[in-house]
Amino acid sequence: MEPPTDTTDTFTCAMIPPAHVTLDRREGPFGEVVLRERGEHFEIIANGCFLMDTADGRSERLLIDVALNALPVGRTAPSVLIGGLGVGFSLVRAAEEERWGRIVVVEREQAIVDWHREGPLDRISAAALADPRTGILHTDLVAHLRTTTERYDALCLDIDNGPDWTVTESNDSLYSPAGLAHCHDRLTPGGVLAVWSAQPSTAFEQALRNAGFSGVRTEEVAVARGVPDVVHLALRAD
Repeated sequence: MEPPTDTTDTFTCAMIPPAHVTLDRREGPFGEVVLRERGEHFEIIANGCFLMDTADGRSERLLIDVALNALPVGRTAPSVLIGGLGVGFSLVRAAEEERWGRIVVVEREQAIVDWHREGPLDRISAAALADPRTGILHTDLVAHLRTTTERYDALCLDIDNGPDWTVTESNDSLYSPAGLAHCHDRLTPGGVLAVWSAQPSTAFEQALRNAGFSGVRTEEVAVARGVPDVVHLALRAD
C-alpha cells in the first residue's frame, strides 16, 4: 500500500509568493532606484521605499480618466502633463484615449526612462511612447512646475505614495501652499489637477481649497480590505 499523500506542504508552498529578482539597481541624484521582478510582475523601489508594481494599475488609470472627464465640455485636444512615468500605466491610459491632444510625461529618474525605452518595461509602454502625441521630459517635476511658463489642461501627478508620504523630502514642497500655487498657475482656466495617493487625506483636500481650487473631491478605488488608493481632484475655476 502506498503511504497516504500529505497535501499540506504542497498547499503551503503554493501560497508562498515568488521571490523577487533584482533586474537593475542605479544610484542617481535622488538616491537609489531599483527594478525588481516578482513572478509575472515588476516592482519599482526608491531608496528602499516601495513605489508601485504592475499587479493592478486601476488607480493609475483612474488618475487619467477622472482628469479627462472633469474637463469642461467641448474642450478639444486637451493637453495633459503626467508627473511620474512609473510602470507606465498612466501614460498607456492617456495614449489609449484619442481625445488627448498632447501627452507630456515628466520623469526625473533616467533609470526609469531607460527601463521603458530599452528595458523590460517596454512591453508595457512601447506603443504609448511611440505615439506622436507623447513627449518625455527628463527633469524634476517640482522644478518644472516652478520654472516653466507652459500651461496644461490637466496635471496628473503620481510621484509619491501621497501628499503625506513623499519619496524624498524635496517633494514635500509640491503639496505646500507655494507648490499648489505653481500647479494652479500651470493650468489653463477650467483645468484639472489630479493627485494620486495611497490613502485619503482630508488635510490635503483643505489645502487644495486654500490654494484657490474649486470642485475638490476624492475618488477611491475599491479594495477588498485595508485603506483604498485614491485620486484627489481639483479644478482651476478662472
